[in-house]
Amino acid sequence: MPGAPFPGAATAPAAELASQTSFRVCADPANAPMSVKDGSGFENRIAELFAAKLDRPLEYTWFPQTTGFIRKTLRAFACDVVIGYAQGDQLVQNTNHYYSSAYVIVTLAGGPLDGVDRISDPRLLGHRIGVTESSPPVNHMLHAGLLKTAAYYPLFVDRRVQDPAGDMLRDLHAGKIDAAILWGPIGGPAVKADPSLTMAPLLHEVGQPKLVYRITMGVRPADQAWKRQLNSLIRRNQAEIDAILRDSGVPLIDDEGTALKPPA
Repeated sequence: MPGAPFPGAATAPAAELASQTSFRVCADPANAPMSVKDGSGFENRIAELFAAKLDRPLEYTWFPQTTGFIRKTLRAFACDVVIGYAQGDQLVQNTNHYYSSAYVIVTLAGGPLDGVDRISDPRLLGHRIGVTESSPPVNHMLHAGLLKTAAYYPLFVDRRVQDPAGDMLRDLHAGKIDAAILWGPIGGPAVKADPSLTMAPLLHEVGQPKLVYRITMGVRPADQAWKRQLNSLIRRNQAEIDAILRDSGVPLIDDEGTALKPPA
């Protein structure tokens, strides 16, 4: 469960070690549109907001978000917070969630699949659908009979040298696939930047796994006071966080996971 000790925690210092003089963020340097070393990602903007609210300088520890990311950053005490982390992951202790989003289906605007908003839509049968391997939508595609013609893109990659989401959208434009299923915080900003694309959140699928997820910040299990401080910052600055996410094109979902979150 979230907050349970991570493997090897017995060798870690018992006292909290979150910095009191700087806002130290663990981040992937090439995980656009979330985090980017040049500061252009929406998680970078949220980190800047929190650093300003704390009146502390913002410092980054950069590491690709592949195997070993948490072990070599947060658990190594090189930094104190991961700005975006799915609720329930056991490698970190989660703060309260600060947004919910969903997987989306991206199609060409005005194309034959424009308006499709569920994987079970029979209009998808026989079409080649791009999807990230081992991601939750794959199970739903199996039940919908779409896997025989699916195009798979890798999940765990070093995004400094590979760009699976970009490859998927380039293949959509080239006609190599007919639709792309992406995590909303990746697909939403891409669609906002490209008017030839359209998307729909996948909010109507039945069964498991779920396709709507709550996103938190990740901290070390021992850092209880730090977690409470971050929870307070999230609560007091939710409107500004939402504004950053909406401006970036992230589809925000209500806490029930059934509809887009209405503007405040």
